Amino acid sequence: MLSYRHGFHAGGWADVHKHVAVALLLAHLRQKSTPFVVLDAFAGDAVYDLTGPEAVKTREFETGIAQIWQTTDAPAGVADYLSAVRACNSAAGPLVAYPGSPALARAALRDEDRLILNELHPTAHRALAAWAERDSRIAVHKRDAVELLGAVVTPQLRRGLVLVDPAYEVKTEYETVPDALARAVKSWPQGIYALWYPVLAEARHRGLLASLHRVLAGMERVEVMVTEIAPPPTTQRGMRGAGLVIINQPWRFHDEMSVAGDWLTGRLWQPQNGRHIACALADYPDLGA
Repeated sequence: MLSYRHGFHAGGWADVHKHVAVALLLAHLRQKSTPFVVLDAFAGDAVYDLTGPEAVKTREFETGIAQIWQTTDAPAGVADYLSAVRACNSAAGPLVAYPGSPALARAALRDEDRLILNELHPTAHRALAAWAERDSRIAVHKRDAVELLGAVVTPQLRRGLVLVDPAYEVKTEYETVPDALARAVKSWPQGIYALWYPVLAEARHRGLLASLHRVLAGMERVEVMVTEIAPPPTTQRGMRGAGLVIINQPWRFHDEMSVAGDWLTGRLWQPQNGRHIACALADYPDLGA
């Protein structure tokens, strides 16, 4: 299918939440001197043009990153993320660009660290390869991401992060991703894994979480949810929330993400229509809720 383009949603509230968590995980990896590797299985574009036709059509960034990108009172975890956003834009200019997870990861790399990017969409893959071509720390692949996850073996660098951010355009990904992720964890149990999923009216995420609970029972996990206090009617299409499952969370990540979530909850008001984004943490084993 491969029709999904994330540019329509770049910088929206779901991206803000997800990328704050990613920035926190990357900061934890940088705390030790030993090198690490980041594998981004569904990489997408490195940087999104917020003046381009996709972003302008939906303008989701206006109720997300545009609300907070110039704030100076953010907690440490959010501050790193906002620094990466500002680095993509002119200090004196408007918000015109938004870093995707490849750019966030690249900003965290040291000379000895490595970044492996995978993207199957032909247009996004070409852009990603051009963006990374002069950086010897980065490898770019064009493979089926679910197959890639299932084939993960222990990398040469023993520490690292695996980002799993499907579009769920292919509905079977709700079933195939948990099994592939379980095989990856079995092969590389030292890695940190972050799996993103949307919360839709159809509630397909419940089956995804139930499958994770079945195949990864006993693993240390934390869930981070973003929901709307006044969600749209169940008949309305679109996301009603989003979540992240973190496997092998670093020490203190839970506390740091809780502080970041409280801060985001207080900033992402949308008074023009009464909607409010709330970030909350939920501990397992209640995976199927």
